[in-house]
Amino acid sequence: MVGCPPAPTTDEIAPLNLPAQPELTPSHLDAIAHGLRQQGWVIIPGFLPKVRWWPLLERARTISDYVPAGIGRGDNYRGDVRVRSDRVHWLESEHPADVEWLALMEELRQAINRRLFLGLFEFEAHYACYPPGSCYKRHVDAFRGQGNRVLSVVFYLNPSWQPADGGELVLYTGEDPGGLWLMPHGGTLAVFLSEDFDHEVLPAVRTRYSIAGWFRVNATTGEILDPPS
Repeated sequence: MVGCPPAPTTDEIAPLNLPAQPELTPSHLDAIAHGLRQQGWVIIPGFLPKVRWWPLLERARTISDYVPAGIGRGDNYRGDVRVRSDRVHWLESEHPADVEWLALMEELRQAINRRLFLGLFEFEAHYACYPPGSCYKRHVDAFRGQGNRVLSVVFYLNPSWQPADGGELVLYTGEDPGGLWLMPHGGTLAVFLSEDFDHEVLPAVRTRYSIAGWFRVNATTGEILDPPS
């Protein structure tokens, strides 16, 4: 497990006496719904303050069983470090930090369904650790008409991140061929339509942490089980 996790630096002091689990504010919900309705994506810096997201960073740093990420699903799943070299750990329903994040995303799922009628059914998510030099080449989270991932959600867990650290998310919105570059500042949330936007993660010089997740619809039928077993 190279580069995951690093030791905290002296300027990264964990806050004490953490408050109770946060709730989404109406302004956050309205901004997310408006951005998705108008352009299909939205970026919210400061979605959570540092005292709220620091337990997630501590959790990410102490995971001992990250595994190499792959591409594809089901029988088509494979590893290819030329395309993707991050390491992942799926959120667990027993860990307190994971439970709080999953509860917040459940609140977001219900709010988006009320505002946009997307029929979001469930949420899946993993921690992503990018050791120095790791990247994820340009890709799309769901192929049009073939997947059930509707919304992609990325939440960043990196304190004191600087431009020289790299590791930007590049979201290809169609407005600029060079893409929209987003630094992975701690507390920032990105939400976008999974089928509509290519994106990539550029290499960083520091270990980079995030939680990547997807809101899904239920594509189970009488003949096909979703997701496949």
